[in-house]
Amino acid sequence: MIVKGFEKLIEIENGYMIEAKNASIKVIALTDEIIRVRVSFDKKFIETSYALITTAWEDNLDELFVDERTRIEAAKLDYKEDDKKIVFRTKKYILTLRKDPLSFSLEDVFGNVIYRDLKERAFDKDYLGRVSHYSLLDLEKDHFYGFGEKTGHLDKKGRRLRMNPKDAIGHNPENGEPLYKHIPFYIRINEDIKKPLGLFYNNSYDAVFDMCNEISGYWDRYTYYQAEGGDIDLFFICGENIKDVIDNYTYLTGRSAMPTKQEMGFTASTMYYAELEENCDEEIYKVIKKHFDENIYIDNFWLASGYSSGEKDNLRYTFNWNKKRFPDPEGFFEKMNAMGINVIPNMKPGILPNHPYMKEFVEADAFVKDSEGKEDYIGRWWGGYGKFIDFTKESGRKVWGELLKRTLLLKGSKTVWNDNCEYDGVEDRLARVDNNGQGGNMAELKIIHSNMMAYVAKKALAEVYPNERPYIINRAGFAGIQRYAQVWGGDNLTSWDTLKYNIATIIGMGLSGVANMGCDIGGFAGGAPEGELLLRWIQSGIFQPRFCMNSANNDNTVTQAFMYDEYMPEVIEAYALRYRMIPYMYSLMREANLKGTPVMRPLFMEFPNDINTYNDKNLTFMFGSSLLVANVFEKGAKIRKIYLPEGSSWYDINDSFREYQGGQTIYIDVNSYSIPMFLRDSGIFFTTNDIHQASRDIAKQLDFTISAKSDVEFFIYDDDGHSKDYEKGKYLNTLVKVKAGDITTISFEKSGDYKESIENITLKLVSKKKGAFYVSADDKLLKRFLVKDNFDEANEGWYYNLSDRTIMVKTKNPKNKSFDIKISTEKFDLIGMVLENE
Repeated sequence: MIVKGFEKLIEIENGYMIEAKNASIKVIALTDEIIRVRVSFDKKFIETSYALITTAWEDNLDELFVDERTRIEAAKLDYKEDDKKIVFRTKKYILTLRKDPLSFSLEDVFGNVIYRDLKERAFDKDYLGRVSHYSLLDLEKDHFYGFGEKTGHLDKKGRRLRMNPKDAIGHNPENGEPLYKHIPFYIRINEDIKKPLGLFYNNSYDAVFDMCNEISGYWDRYTYYQAEGGDIDLFFICGENIKDVIDNYTYLTGRSAMPTKQEMGFTASTMYYAELEENCDEEIYKVIKKHFDENIYIDNFWLASGYSSGEKDNLRYTFNWNKKRFPDPEGFFEKMNAMGINVIPNMKPGILPNHPYMKEFVEADAFVKDSEGKEDYIGRWWGGYGKFIDFTKESGRKVWGELLKRTLLLKGSKTVWNDNCEYDGVEDRLARVDNNGQGGNMAELKIIHSNMMAYVAKKALAEVYPNERPYIINRAGFAGIQRYAQVWGGDNLTSWDTLKYNIATIIGMGLSGVANMGCDIGGFAGGAPEGELLLRWIQSGIFQPRFCMNSANNDNTVTQAFMYDEYMPEVIEAYALRYRMIPYMYSLMREANLKGTPVMRPLFMEFPNDINTYNDKNLTFMFGSSLLVANVFEKGAKIRKIYLPEGSSWYDINDSFREYQGGQTIYIDVNSYSIPMFLRDSGIFFTTNDIHQASRDIAKQLDFTISAKSDVEFFIYDDDGHSKDYEKGKYLNTLVKVKAGDITTISFEKSGDYKESIENITLKLVSKKKGAFYVSADDKLLKRFLVKDNFDEANEGWYYNLSDRTIMVKTKNPKNKSFDIKISTEKFDLIGMVLENE
C-alpha cells in the first residue's frame, strides 16, 4: 500500500496535516533545523514517546518525563501551493511535497538539494503491517554513518542493518548483526554538496535499514527504512556541519549525562573474581593491591553477577548476596571505597522461579504478561526459564527501585550496572506490557525496557544520594539512552579484528548522540588475548570514555592488565597517559553534555572538505578537535600507514613534532611503545601529571601543547567531579583562546564559581621557524634561559628547545583570574645591522 493520491492540506495548531488516499501526514517544524514528517496509515497519531525530551505537542508521557521534557513553540512554517507541489519553508530549509507521485525533497535556502524520497515509492505499508520509507541514493557520492552500535567500517553504504537487539556474545566484529542497541538515527552526506543530514525515526519496533544492499531494476537506486509496525515518524535533522546535526539530534533526544571524574578512570573486572567458592572479597582486595603495586592506575571495579548467585544452586538472583562469597557486603563496600575504588554490582532484569524476592515482585504484579495479558510471561533466561520486570509499569519500576536501594545502594554502592537488558528472552512479540497505563506489546516496547531500567536507576540514586551525579551503565538502549547512562559494546570477541573494528563502533555511537561509550579491553568472549594483542588493546582503550577490562575467558584464564610481565613497561606507560589526559577528556565530556559532540570523532567531522576522510579505513580518529590518533592494530606491525587530512599541517607528537603536510598518506615506524598521535597545525592539547586516581587526586599543574598557524580555542572545564553542584554554577570554565601572529597571545578567560586548583602552567608552542623574542605572562616578562637544565630547575621562565623547535614556557597560574601569555616571534635586530626599510 504505497502512499499516493494527495487530497488536501489542512493547517493544524503547530503545523500542517496532509490528507492522502490511504494515509495522513503531519508536517511540523520543531525548529528551523528540525522538521518532523509523520506518516500514519491508521491516522491516529498517538503521541507516546520515550525518546523525545523536546516537543511542540502534548504527549502521553509528559507527566512521566516532567523533569526531562521541555515543550516549545513550533517554528514558523510558511508554505506555497500549486497544482504540482507544496513548498514548506523555515528560515533555513525548504521541504517540498510533490503531489503526484507523493514524495518529499529537502534543500537549504541556497538551493542545495540534500535529500530526496524515492519519488514513486516514498512511503509504504505491506501485507504484514510493516511500514517502509524509501530514499533516493547517489551510489557514488552518498555516505551513511551512525545507526547506533554497529560492526564493520564506519561508512555503512552497501550494508543491511537490523535493529533487533540481541545478547550478541562473541559477535563477528566486521559483519555481525544485530548487536545490543536500537538507535534508529543516521547521518547522510554527499561528497559534492558536503551538507550533512540526520534522519531519526521515532519508532521502537524492530527495524531494518538497507543502505543499497538491496537492488531492484524497476526503481532508481535507493535506501530504505522498514519497521515492524507503528508510524513512519521521521525527523529531518539539519545543520551546517555534522556537529550541528548531532547538537540538534541530542537537543531532541537528550544530551550525554555529565559523568563523574571517577567514571573517567580505569575499571577492572572479570566474571571469575565473583565466582570463587568463598571469600571473593579477599581475592578482590589482592587484585586491587596488585594494580596499586604495579602503578596501573584504577578507580572502579565491576562486580560480576556471581555475587548474587544462590548458595545452593549458583543461579543468578539480582539483589541477593551470596554470603559465602561476600560475608559482609557493607564492609566490602566500605573497604573498597576507602581504597578509592567504586564497586559497581551487576544487575539483570530476569527473575528465576526461586528468586528470594519473588513474593515482592508478585505482589507488585511487576512482570511482563503473556499475549492474552493474563499470566506472567515465561521465557529463556540465565539458568533456566524466568519472568521479566515490566519497566513500563509504575509498580514494576517501584518494586525494582526499592530493592535496588535496600540491597545495593544503602549498602554502599553508588553506581548501577544494567546488564542483559535487551530482553532477548522474551521471544513472543505479542507479550503484553503496561506502557504506563496505555497498554502495549513487546513488538513495540521491547527495547524501551532498557531505557526505563536506567530511568529507575536514576530515580533511586537521586533518593539515596540526592546531590550526587548518577553513574549508570547500560548494555542495551534505545534512542535517548545517552541522557541516562554510559554504555559499552557488549560481549565482544577476543581477536585482532575486534580491536580494529571496535573503533568504528565507538565512533558510530558518538555520531548517534552517545558519546560515553567503550568496548571491553582485551575482549570478553573467547580465550585470553596474547600479550601483544592485550597491549595494543590497552593503548587503544585509553582514548575511550569508558576504559574497562572485562572478560569471561573460555580457557580457564583471567584477562588482567598485569598478566604479561614482558609488556609491563609499555602497559604502565599507557595507563599513565590515560590518567594524564583525564582533564582533557573530562572537558570533552562536558562538551558532549552541552552539545552532544563526541569525544572520539571521525576525521570528516573536523575536515568535511576532504572527501578522502569520508571512507577512512585506516581507523584513525580525532580525539577532540586537535589531536589525530592512529593506534596500531596489526599483529607484529613495524610500520603504521596513516592518512593525514587535507586542510592542516600535522606535527608528530612522538617524533619531536616532525611536520607533515596534510592530504597525504604517510608511513611511520612503530614499536611496542607506539601510540601515534598528531597535533593539527592550529590545536590545543593539555595533560597533567598529578592524577593517579581520578576520584581523589586534584590537578595542580596543566601542561599545554599548542600550535598556532591560525586562531584556535578550547574550553577547559572543571568542577568537584561528583556532585550536582555544577548545575547551580559551581564550575570553572576556562576559555583558552589562541590568537596567531608574530605575537601569539594565549588568553585564559575564566568564569564560574568553582575554586580553581591549578597552580602552575607549562606550555609548548610549536615554532618551527624561530625562537621567541620575548615571553610575558599576566603582563610580566618572563626570564629567558639559554641552558635547559637551568630552565628545568626554575619555577618560571622560557626556553627555545631546538630539538623539537618548541618555545617552552613555565608560569604561575593566577587562580580564578583571567590572564594572557604572550609569545613574541617578531623580527628583531640582535646586532644593529638591520636597515630601517628592511
